[in-house]
Amino acid sequence: MDEILLVDKPKGPTSSRVVELIRKKLKVKVGHTGTLDPLATGLLVILTGKRTKEAASFLHMDKSYEVEAVLGIETDTFDVEGQVLHRSDEEVTRGDVEAVLKEFCGDIWQVPPSFSAKKMKGRRAYQLARKGLCVEMPPQKVSVYSLELKEFRFPSFTFACDVSSGFYIRSLVHDIGERLKTGATVAEVRRTRVGAYRIEQARTLESILSRNA
Repeated sequence: MDEILLVDKPKGPTSSRVVELIRKKLKVKVGHTGTLDPLATGLLVILTGKRTKEAASFLHMDKSYEVEAVLGIETDTFDVEGQVLHRSDEEVTRGDVEAVLKEFCGDIWQVPPSFSAKKMKGRRAYQLARKGLCVEMPPQKVSVYSLELKEFRFPSFTFACDVSSGFYIRSLVHDIGERLKTGATVAEVRRTRVGAYRIEQARTLESILSRNA
């Protein structure tokens, strides 16, 4: 079996766990083309068999996301599953958020989260962070092609964005919170596109694991 599987990843499992489950089911070589956090849902592109050799061609594909964020809270992981570091009662308006979002359009420098799969000295950054070690991530240049506020109900807001490869949604939300001086963290993330592949083409993990059963 040599194919591309478009999986609608559920919340909870890591991308590696999804790969493991599919490998056990199909009994072939399996790999993914870009990590989704356990909190995140949406499009995970899986390669099987000989198609796994094509993984590098997916690394530089642009991506699209739908995101829900919460203002007034800052966590160590930059999402709601992390340890709360700071809270703020200061209110902001929809106009405040819209103005800040405009500042992040185009090419920007972004520091990846300490709790991420990015490698530092041969180890995943999150492995070091979980041990309480200081993880100083170098900034990297990324691009935001579009960034649109969809809904605002303080303290929550949702937005959609099209971004370059190597982009971290959690870092964007954290930086938005810093710019607003209230703090912000990710509540929900859904990846809707990877290159030309879209979430509407994807199948649930459950359906893939149950096929031919």
